[in-house]
Amino acid sequence: MTDDNNILFGNGDELPSNRSANPHIQDVINLGRRKILAGGAALGALAFLGGVPALADQAKPAFKRRNRLPFDAVSINRADTVTVPAGYTATAFIPWGTPICGSYPGYLEDASNSAQDQAQQTGMHHDGMHFFPMDAKFRARKSDHGLLAVNHEYIDAPLLHRNGPTVVNGKRVNADEVRKEINAHGVSIVEVRRSVRGEWTMLPSARNRRITGATPMRIEGPARGHDLMKTRYSPSGTSTRGTLNNCSNGYTPWGTYLTCEENWAGYFASRDAELPRHLQRYGIRSASRYGWETIPGDEFQRFDATVSAEGPRADYRNEPNTFGWIVEIDPFDPDSTPVKHTALGRFAHEGLVFAPTRSGAPVVCYSGDDSQNEYIYKYVSRDKYRPQQSDSRLLDEGTLYVARFNPDGSGDWLPLDIEDAGFQQACIAAGVSFADQGDVLINTRLAADTVGATRMDRPEWGAVHPNTGDVYFTLTNNSARQEADAANPRAPNPYGHIIRWRELSSNHSGTQFQWDLYLLAGPQNDSRDPLGKPLSDENILASPDGLWFDDEGRLWIQTDMSGTQLEKGPFGNNQMLVSDPQTGETKRFLVGPVGAEVTGITATPDFRTLFVNIQHPGEGSSSTEYTSTWPDEGNRRPRSATVVISRNDGGRVL
Repeated sequence: MTDDNNILFGNGDELPSNRSANPHIQDVINLGRRKILAGGAALGALAFLGGVPALADQAKPAFKRRNRLPFDAVSINRADTVTVPAGYTATAFIPWGTPICGSYPGYLEDASNSAQDQAQQTGMHHDGMHFFPMDAKFRARKSDHGLLAVNHEYIDAPLLHRNGPTVVNGKRVNADEVRKEINAHGVSIVEVRRSVRGEWTMLPSARNRRITGATPMRIEGPARGHDLMKTRYSPSGTSTRGTLNNCSNGYTPWGTYLTCEENWAGYFASRDAELPRHLQRYGIRSASRYGWETIPGDEFQRFDATVSAEGPRADYRNEPNTFGWIVEIDPFDPDSTPVKHTALGRFAHEGLVFAPTRSGAPVVCYSGDDSQNEYIYKYVSRDKYRPQQSDSRLLDEGTLYVARFNPDGSGDWLPLDIEDAGFQQACIAAGVSFADQGDVLINTRLAADTVGATRMDRPEWGAVHPNTGDVYFTLTNNSARQEADAANPRAPNPYGHIIRWRELSSNHSGTQFQWDLYLLAGPQNDSRDPLGKPLSDENILASPDGLWFDDEGRLWIQTDMSGTQLEKGPFGNNQMLVSDPQTGETKRFLVGPVGAEVTGITATPDFRTLFVNIQHPGEGSSSTEYTSTWPDEGNRRPRSATVVISRNDGGRVL
C-alpha cells in the first residue's frame, strides 16, 4: 500500500461543525450551580451538584430489597480477553467473516475473501444490536430461538484486506477491495437458537440476511421526493443505495429493527469551492475517509458530491442528503426493502430509544447527534399508537423537537416545525429561511441552531427507565471545551458524564422536562457517582457511550475510550458497568480485550443470556502486526464479535 495524506483510514469521528453561538451545556451547568450556591436551598432538578439525586426512583420500596448487583466487581485490567465476574462465562459468537447466507463462504484467515464473499458474511465492527424472539410480533417471550440483528459501524482497511488497501497516487485502484469495504458495512440478521445446555448456534436460515452499503433503500417522510434528495440514481428523490456507519440502534413497538447512520459525512467528498449549507454544516470535506469516489463507475462515483452536471438528476451532489437518517428493517422479511425515515431528522444519529408506549397515545422517541457541541432530539408522532395495528407510518408524520437545558434544572423541547409560530419567529430573527418541512429536516442541525438548542458534549446512547420513564443519555466527552467550572472542573472534558431528565407530561409528548446529572465519569479524584461521591476502584470509568436498561431497571453503561486514555490512563481497557438508580451502587461487570470498544447490548426475555458486542479489538493494527489477537488467539487477525454472557448455574444474569 502507498500511503496518501488525502485518504484517511481512521476511526471517522466527525470534526466539530457547529459554529452557532447557542449556549453550551457546561455554561448551563455552571450558571445553574452558581444559582444554587447563591440560593442555599432549592436543590431541585440540579440536586446532583449538591450530592442529592434529584430524580429519585419513586418506586423504591420501604422494605429491604435483595442485592440487585450480586457479583464482585471486575478489576481494571489490560488483558487481551473478555473478563467477567466469577460464576459467569463469556463466549465469542458470530465474529466478522462468519458465513450467514447465500453460498455460506467460509472466513479465510489471511483476509483474502472477495467482496462477494463479504456480502454473505457478518460485517466488520459489530455495534448496536437487538434480539428478536421468534414470537416478537405477538408475545415476545420466546428466549431460546430468535433473530439477532447486528450493526457494523465501519471498517479497518488494513485488517479487512490481505495486504491492506491499495492506494496509488492518491487514488483507490482496486474495485473489488472497495466493494468489499462497502459490503463490510451495514447490518447482519441471523437466526439463532439456544440448546438445553445453554449453548447458542447460528442456524442456516432463509431469514439470514446482509444489508450493506449498497442495498437499495426507500425514502419516506417529509423529505421524500424533495429537490435536495434527487440524484442520478433516483431522479425522483425517493430511493438511495445503502446504509453506512451504523452505530447504535433501536427497535419499534411493532417488532422491526432500527439502525442509525452516525458519522456518515466522511464517506463523501466535494471539491466545490463553496459548499451548500446541507453539506457544510455536516462537515463534508474535499477528500473522503476511504477514497471510494476515486474509483471509476457509478457505484463509486456516488460518493463524489462535487457538482459535475447541469442538474442534480445527472450527478451526485445530493447523495450525502440521502444519509444521516434512521433506517427501519423488518428482520422477519428478508425480501423487504429497508426504509429511511426522514421525519426523524438528518444528523449523526447515535441511536433511537422509545418512551414506554401506550395505546391511544403518540409514539415518542429520542436520539442524540454524536458530535462535539451537537444536540439531543425528540420525535412525537402525529397519530396514536394502536397495538397490533400500528406500523412504520407512525415514524413518517409527526414533530421533531430539539432540547434546551435551562440553568434552573428545567428544560424545553423546541419544535422544528415550519408551521410552528415560534419556529418561524426564530428563523426571522436569525435571518434563516427554509422552503418547506423537507428542507428543515434535511438541514436539521441548522434548524436546531436557529431555535437556540443547547450544545452538548457528544450525546450518544439513550435509555429509558422501564419503571419511572426517566430518560438517560451519555455525553461521552468533548475535547473542544475550554472553560472549567465547579461542577465539571475540566478544560477540556476528556471523561464525559450521564445526563437524565423526567418529562412533565405523563406520556412523554409534552414540551417541558426537569433534568439533572446522574454520573460524572473520571478517576477517583475527578468524578461523582449517582450519590455525589467520588467513584472508586470498582467503578471508575471514562467516555461513557453505550447505555441500556434491563427489565428490572438496572442501567448498563459501556465505555469507548481511545488513544492515550485507553493505553496509559488509570481505567484499563474499555469496560461495561451496572448502576442501580435506586441506590446509586455502580459496579464494573466486564472488561474488554486490547484496543476494543465495548458496545451494543441486548438480552433474551428470560434474561438468562446477555449479548454484548466487542468492536475493533486491536484497533490500530496493521495487516501484518496485531496489537490484539482476540477472539481467535495465536497470531491471528483480531475480529469484532458478539459475546454471549451467561451464568454458569443457568440462572438469570442478575
